[in-house]
Amino acid sequence: MEALSGMTGDYLKAAKRRAIESKAYSAFQLIGLELATILGDRAHTPLYIKIAKDNPDHHRLMILAKDIAGKPSVHNKGAYFMRLLFKNDDNGKKDTLDTK
Repeated sequence: MEALSGMTGDYLKAAKRRAIESKAYSAFQLIGLELATILGDRAHTPLYIKIAKDNPDHHRLMILAKDIAGKPSVHNKGAYFMRLLFKNDDNGKKDTLDTK
């Protein structure tokens, strides 16, 4: 405990700030982080990063997220994003961004 008593308040503030700041090393990581921020769902950032990695059309993902974020009637924007992204059909899950 003696080692911790010598730490200044500035160091602890800097450590907390660094823990909050995100580090994106790839384009899909940045897109996933942006999706989580737009939808107000930072707790599920790894999920949005995975979606951005699997879907190469990042522009459409961003358009969908911004459209959902602009709807005040949607209470759970992350769940609604998932619902629109993966519409259920007879064969299981189908990606709505798949243009094939």
